[in-house]
Amino acid sequence: MSFKPMALLTVAVLSGCAGVDVNHYEDERPVLKLEEYFNGTVDGWGMFQNRDGRVVKRFKVVVDASWEGDQGVLDEHFTYSDGTKQQRIWRLTKTGENDYTGMADDVIGRASGRVSGNALQWIYTLSLPVGEKVYQVHFDDWMYLQEDDVLLNRSVMRKFGFRLGEVLLFFKRRDQ
Repeated sequence: MSFKPMALLTVAVLSGCAGVDVNHYEDERPVLKLEEYFNGTVDGWGMFQNRDGRVVKRFKVVVDASWEGDQGVLDEHFTYSDGTKQQRIWRLTKTGENDYTGMADDVIGRASGRVSGNALQWIYTLSLPVGEKVYQVHFDDWMYLQEDDVLLNRSVMRKFGFRLGEVLLFFKRRDQ
C-alpha cells in the first residue's frame, strides 16, 4: 500500500474517534447533577441496535441509586425482551466539581465521566457476553437531562475503533 492511501485511511479512522466536547453543553439547562438525579429509584427503557440499525434487544431497567458524600451506588436490574435478566452495580466517585469515575464487575478498569450543563459523557470498556464468547467493547455514553426528570441516553459501542451499534435509552425518576 502506498503512502497516500495509508495516510487517508489513518485520517479517516482517527476522525471517526473525534467527537463533541462535553463542555459544548455548559449553558444547557436543566443542569445535570448525577448525585441528585440518580438518588432514589429511576426507571429506564431502551434498545440495542446493530450497526445496520436493526433492533437486536429491548430492555427495561430499574435503578436503585443512593449517594453518601462523594460516593454513589447505582444498582441496575435489567429485564430483556427475551425474558433474561441481568444486574450491574456501579460504584461511582465524584472526583471533582464535574468529574466522576466508576467501577462495576463487568467494566474493565475505571469508567470516567464529565458533566457539563445538562450533559454527561461517560467512557468505559465493558466485558460483553455474546453467546459463548465475551468481548471487550468500548462505550462512548452520552446522557442529556430534559425537563420533567427525563434523561436521554445514547451509547455508541466500538471494537477496534469500528462501530458495532448503539444503545438508546431513556430514564424517568419515580416520584420521590
